[in-house]
Amino acid sequence: MLTQNEIKKLEDRLLAPYAMKSYFSRGRVHKEPEHHYRSCYQRDRDRIVHSAAFRRLEYKTQVFVNHEGDYYRTRLTHTIEVAQIARTIASALRLNVDLTEAIALAHDLGHTPFGHAGEEALNELMAKSGGFNHNLQGLRVVDYLEDRYPDFPGLNLTWEVREGIVKHSSAFDKEGYVKELLPKEQPSLETQVVDIADEIAYDNHDVDDGLASGLINEKDLEKLEIWRAIAKNISQKYNRLEEDKKKYLIIRSLINMQVTDLITETEKNIASFKPKSYLDIKKMDKKIVIFSRRMSVMRRPLREFLMEKLYRHYRVVRMSTKAKLFIKELFKIYTDKPEQLPTETRNKIAKDGVKRVVCDYIAGMTDRYCLDEYKKLFDPYEKV
Repeated sequence: MLTQNEIKKLEDRLLAPYAMKSYFSRGRVHKEPEHHYRSCYQRDRDRIVHSAAFRRLEYKTQVFVNHEGDYYRTRLTHTIEVAQIARTIASALRLNVDLTEAIALAHDLGHTPFGHAGEEALNELMAKSGGFNHNLQGLRVVDYLEDRYPDFPGLNLTWEVREGIVKHSSAFDKEGYVKELLPKEQPSLETQVVDIADEIAYDNHDVDDGLASGLINEKDLEKLEIWRAIAKNISQKYNRLEEDKKKYLIIRSLINMQVTDLITETEKNIASFKPKSYLDIKKMDKKIVIFSRRMSVMRRPLREFLMEKLYRHYRVVRMSTKAKLFIKELFKIYTDKPEQLPTETRNKIAKDGVKRVVCDYIAGMTDRYCLDEYKKLFDPYEKV
């Protein structure tokens, strides 16, 4: 059996000195005995996968609302892709793959239905009551809202995974930032890896989904240097390749190119800064898991293209506008008459206040559940 002592020996032998080893963990808010044959980060990963919030990601929007089609990414498939890319990078850099995977699987647990449109709506509605941010909401989910254990609230995750959730693409000085998680320090390398893996995943799968939807086309993509260079190489290698296979190969090559560049540039930074432990990483004045300057320049036009042609496409904007309408109407009717909330949700009002409870309730909804609630409350012919 692989005991805790054996796990420690394995980590000492396989992980880099600057990786976050499980036996250096700051631990959990609520003390628990260690598991016999799983590291603390493996337990965190398993708790996240078995959580209700993780399952709900299957029916939460990435770009396209669930009923638009079965092909498009959901928040769950996006999360799985991020975890896969992050694991690859972490393994190559000899970082803690278990910690990296746990952060990746948890990084979007705080997302609302209907993607960023839902987040924007809730942030507007909660402007005078603490606001709304999906990273901070993710921490709230794992610390408080998940209710599965008799001895503590939430999932009682380790300090390092909780830090990874809240420092994922968040401003360090954001109002309401959790002081316990040391906002002035740099996040672990494992968290930095997840951050970039998230960008790589959504840039490339949004291209794939955009092409499948017809909202963007390959002719426009060929104007981009990064796409054109890869497409040319593939066309030279395969003379008569079906369009679907060609598209898949280009996107796969895009991911591989970015991951390889990131690993190479990060290794250069590590060699330059010479961190001797994870503590050295946290004291640095900038992140070191980054792309090369050339790759950053090549990626920028692709991101600008997606913003202009996909995220601001009139069909996507219409979906977002409708989504905000649903959420704002539900928020108003629940806060005006909270008796319409489920009993277990309503019971939290005395402690958290009606607006925060309603915000939590809506943020936890799937797209489908949100639409069903809207119909029940506003369609006179719908059964409640």
